[in-house]
Amino acid sequence: MSTSLRTRLSSLRYAASAFTLLLTGCVSGPDHVPPDMPLPAKFVEGGNKSNGDVATAEWWTAYRDKKLDGLVAYGLSDNLDVLQALESINSASANVTVAGAGALPRLTIDGSHTLSGEKGRLRTTVGTTNTTGGDVGLSWLLDVFGQYRRSKESAIASLGAAYATADNAKLTFLKDLVESYIDARYYQERIALSQANLKSRQQTYELTQLQLKAGAASRLDVVQAEGLVQSTKADIPGLEQSFTESAHHIATLLGMPAAASLTDELRKNAGQPVFRGDIRAGIPADLIRNRPDIRKAERELAAAVADIGAAEAQLYPSISLSGSISPSWVKSSGASGASLTSWSFGPTLNLPIFDGGKLRANVDIEKSDARTQYLAWKATVLNGVEEVENALAAVRHDTQTLGPLRRQVQTAQEALALSTTSYKDGASSLLDVLDAQRSVSDAQESLATTVQQVAKDYVDLYVAIGAGYLEPEQAASRQTAKSG
Repeated sequence: MSTSLRTRLSSLRYAASAFTLLLTGCVSGPDHVPPDMPLPAKFVEGGNKSNGDVATAEWWTAYRDKKLDGLVAYGLSDNLDVLQALESINSASANVTVAGAGALPRLTIDGSHTLSGEKGRLRTTVGTTNTTGGDVGLSWLLDVFGQYRRSKESAIASLGAAYATADNAKLTFLKDLVESYIDARYYQERIALSQANLKSRQQTYELTQLQLKAGAASRLDVVQAEGLVQSTKADIPGLEQSFTESAHHIATLLGMPAAASLTDELRKNAGQPVFRGDIRAGIPADLIRNRPDIRKAERELAAAVADIGAAEAQLYPSISLSGSISPSWVKSSGASGASLTSWSFGPTLNLPIFDGGKLRANVDIEKSDARTQYLAWKATVLNGVEEVENALAAVRHDTQTLGPLRRQVQTAQEALALSTTSYKDGASSLLDVLDAQRSVSDAQESLATTVQQVAKDYVDLYVAIGAGYLEPEQAASRQTAKSG
């Protein structure tokens, strides 16, 4: 590039920069202010202490189940829904660059070389011309009223919403995985109880057959005892199927095919998970910081507010600077070469005068979208408070039923033992034994179901407060990025 060309380009650059500096600070539209709404000082069944940041709280470890801990650690990095949400961050990040590019100068360079000539009848060359040319173009749309600055603000807010969406995907994964694991263990417990009850009822059936031979029982007694045995056998395949489906769903959540290997691995431990941690509900104000869906709604509101400014900027004149330098060199056969340089520079003013109300309507649309996003944010906050309140109430009420149900199982088992002994002695009928066996089965099933529900109540609570979706390393890197 020649010295004169560099000088002209430098002049264009400095002139545009100076003009922009004169108009700095003129940005259309309102600035985003984080929304606020009155919230109660505490949850109805909670305390007055704030939770602080619970993004890294590994609440599932309170079930004290190493297998569950391993599944969570594996799935957070391999769940397909989480990976899709993380990939959307890359797209949102690229959109930030795209949105801000319009406010930056554009420099293009073109080059060409042409060889031309003429031929006579005897294939002789009459003349040959070599033409070498180039073109350097510079254009800059001055962002006088902040259209591109607002567009970039909107893109940055959308990037924040993408991060929150990924966090919410992790939280949704945690809820689905832990609850599916609780379900799998519940069905295992039900299978074990059914198999134990089947053994007891088989013994009663065999005892009734012996008493029939001794004349101490009727054929009706034998048929009733056998019917209860067959009914218990019929329950087990359905429970097995439910366990298998839960195991298959866990495999899918982990990003792997529904394989028999994971199902066989889950069969090794049949204990129902029991939460052994503290209840940390925090206060309603914590939700605005901790719940990803609320942060996502707030970022979407920020993007909508920025879009108002971008739309308003289009109501005003736009100024662009453009210039070009086109050097060329031409050499004909038999003649010396000659060079020619043409250049141009000047501003362009675009003033919208009449557009049928389109630009003003675009502003109204963006304002309406911003109001809609604000209402969506409020609805998300209120929904979060409701979910925490419901989870706290469920934990308290369901936990209160565990003690009576455990006692009910004990009394039913004691009644079964007494009725069986009495039947063997001939002091009571087989119907008493069968009723006692049904009572034991029903009480055990109710207890197992409640243990399952209480375990899920804690899942609902900690997901509702927005806990556990970030690993400590991720939280540290985000904090570093924010401070930087």
